[in-house]
Amino acid sequence: MARLQGLKRILRRYPGLVFGSFIVLVFITVSLLAPFLTMRDPLLVDLSHRLLPPSWMEGGDKAYLLGTDMLGRDVFSLLIYGARVSFFISLLILAITSTLGTTLGIISGYLGGLVDTIIMRLVDLTFSLPVILFALAVGAIFGPGILPLTIVLSFLLWSGYARMARGEVLRIKESDFVAYAEATGASQARIMLKHLLPNILTPIVVLVTLSMSRLIILLSTLSFLGVGIPPSTPDWGNMISNGRAYLITAWWISIFPCLAIAVAVLSFNMLGDTLNEYLNPELRARMR
Repeated sequence: MARLQGLKRILRRYPGLVFGSFIVLVFITVSLLAPFLTMRDPLLVDLSHRLLPPSWMEGGDKAYLLGTDMLGRDVFSLLIYGARVSFFISLLILAITSTLGTTLGIISGYLGGLVDTIIMRLVDLTFSLPVILFALAVGAIFGPGILPLTIVLSFLLWSGYARMARGEVLRIKESDFVAYAEATGASQARIMLKHLLPNILTPIVVLVTLSMSRLIILLSTLSFLGVGIPPSTPDWGNMISNGRAYLITAWWISIFPCLAIAVAVLSFNMLGDTLNEYLNPELRARMR
């Protein structure tokens, strides 16, 4: 009963946590169950049904809930499969950048000296590169593709995790529990893995959540510009790009993926901000 009351108190105080978690859960569920949510092939071309409006509008077809695009493809199917592509590619990039950046940040903050200098200069280098322009250059050379897109974004985005992890390690590495571990003969690798990493996970988790929204926007932007996810793959950015010439006559091609991006970004940002407020005791104390 006490746990239930505590849960209710948390939900009342942090409504953003409820809303953000719910939308993120829907986003993940749609990504995982895309083949079961729509039985229509998102890339099936049917010119006899091109540019059909949503089913509730005049001229719409009940078989196409959100209408069709200029090739007769089902917008609803494209939207659902586009969520899957955005989620899994973003998750892959997040796994690479957070693991690499956090590892290098812990090493840099704990060892210091020349190692710290080298890693921080690499961080400064990646921070100095404009993400969109650099990705456009790589895309112009190698063409649109999931592999080059993953590599270039992972190379550009790991530095944020490294800088945050380093700052947290510098803050806690002089703590008593670290000194005790050193005094008992624990190796540097064990101290970093068993003592430092668990104590810096909270800001890393918050950063991962907020980075998800940034990645969704980046992926969609690069696809819109023609250097991101290949046009043969369902993607929100490709949908917006394909529909921009039909904004007056067939607005649904671009508007629905725009709304999907806005809702996904809002939910991840809301979840990240609320997690930061809930998991950060100093911030929570100031807000009381």
